[in-house]
Amino acid sequence: MPIRALIADDQTVVREGFTLLLNAQSDIEVVGQAADGLEAVARTAELQPDVVLMDIRMPVLNGIEATRRITQNPGEPARILVLTTFDFDDYVYDALHAGASGFLLKDASADQLAQAVRIIAAGDALLAPAITRRLISHFTRTTAPRMPVTGRTGPLTERETEILTLIAQGLSNAEIAAHLIIAEQTVKTHVGRILSKLTLRDRTQAAIHAFETGLVRPRS
Repeated sequence: MPIRALIADDQTVVREGFTLLLNAQSDIEVVGQAADGLEAVARTAELQPDVVLMDIRMPVLNGIEATRRITQNPGEPARILVLTTFDFDDYVYDALHAGASGFLLKDASADQLAQAVRIIAAGDALLAPAITRRLISHFTRTTAPRMPVTGRTGPLTERETEILTLIAQGLSNAEIAAHLIIAEQTVKTHVGRILSKLTLRDRTQAAIHAFETGLVRPRS
């Protein structure tokens, strides 16, 4: 079955352009469009897409609140890919915190756009380690430093806690594997368990969780 996508953007040229590019892929089908956040919420509930490409600045209801409404619906399988004009829009952190799984620049190539949809649909987060570090930097500038947690945190084992800390530092699975001298597949298994135990959507949410719970504190 093709990946079902919905495009939410207040600019017709963006919606039509992305629709054309995605429908040219054999494994992706654009099932609908929305011109504002409120319509995005309604169309998502109606069409049940796998991925929603969500603009942030839209009339009636902005993309952040639309993302929050969609992701807070326990019966809603759709994952949110935020569309932004800048490489780190001030609103991106808020959108990710609301439940988005990643973000993509509007000037992305056709291949980048299609691959982003595939990554999000597969349950992964579209945030490269460098972007994760910038996200964390933005977060720590607006949050008071907290003392780090030692040992285990909540239901996690010591190893899982260690890996969560490294995720929050922006390391990829391969980098974590090299750091801990373990197989990358082992890291993937641990990451899956961390997300399951903490009921988080993806590694981006895990990184945010690590800072909000005080597991990791900003570097001075």
